[in-house]
Amino acid sequence: MTEDNKINTDFNSSNFFLFLWKWRKTILIVCIISAVVSAAASFLITPKYKSTVILFPTSTNSISKALINSNAGNNQDILEFGDEEQAEQLLQILNSSLIRNRIIDRFGLAKHYDIEENSKFKNTYLMKEYEENISFKRTEFMAVEITVLDKDPQMAADMANSIANLLDSTKNEMQKERAKRGYEIVKRNYENIQLEMKMLDDSLQKIRQKGVNDYETQAEMLNQELAIQIGKGNKQGIERVEAKLDTLSKYGGIYVLLRNNLGYKTDQLNRIKGKYDEAKIDAEEYIPQKFTVDNAFKAEKKTTPVRWLIVALSTFSAFILTVLLLIFIETVYKKKIAAQ
Repeated sequence: MTEDNKINTDFNSSNFFLFLWKWRKTILIVCIISAVVSAAASFLITPKYKSTVILFPTSTNSISKALINSNAGNNQDILEFGDEEQAEQLLQILNSSLIRNRIIDRFGLAKHYDIEENSKFKNTYLMKEYEENISFKRTEFMAVEITVLDKDPQMAADMANSIANLLDSTKNEMQKERAKRGYEIVKRNYENIQLEMKMLDDSLQKIRQKGVNDYETQAEMLNQELAIQIGKGNKQGIERVEAKLDTLSKYGGIYVLLRNNLGYKTDQLNRIKGKYDEAKIDAEEYIPQKFTVDNAFKAEKKTTPVRWLIVALSTFSAFILTVLLLIFIETVYKKKIAAQ
């Protein structure tokens, strides 16, 4: 057996507890020093308080479809909670610069986080602090959790609640911008049809003033009257009826065309009226985009730092490193003794 193997065998076969007992004073001193230093250091860490808002997304994006649309298969329940897709949409909005910049401006976070105004990396430091202290996640029940950490417990609660409120307004603004554009298109089309109908109706009124009110009925009745007058041999009656037939013949075709066009436009207006009403509601009305389960409140106890955990981890780490170092020192010492 070589000397190296002999040393390793001797050490490995020794009782580990005897080894610890042998170096107990050294290990104990190091652990005590580590515990004292880590405890003192933990008091230098600024305590932070946590506030949380829990909310569920809604399944409704269009107010009109949820409330007035009667088409089968298109109805949405305005009281229904959203699913995974809606939750992910909320998370994307929460992580957007729209909300982040508003929160930074509203609460003056650059100053609050003690970031120097003239710093070259001001925005980088600000974004880092924001991401470390403000987080969003989806829970296992498809809810969205907004968490804010801050040295001021009231500010943490205010920021969490403000973010939740901004989520509502930001999503509505995004949807309203598109809804208003859609409403303008439908409204213009709706008003154009109304204008065309008025022009058609005015033209029909002018023709009616000439005695053409119902082309088909009048034509049938006048032809019957003409036959009667011819049968009687009433020349004046024949001329009178023929004059009316001439007028009917002259304006009858235009009358039928205008009447049919007016009927078509009326059907078209009835069809677009529903879209017009829906678009107007979506563009002008407002409903919350979330169900709030828990609002944030001022925390009474700090969340970080957890001093006992810091002390425990530091002491345990010091214990492990000390033991490893002592094993190394003892192994090297034995090698030197064996080499002599």
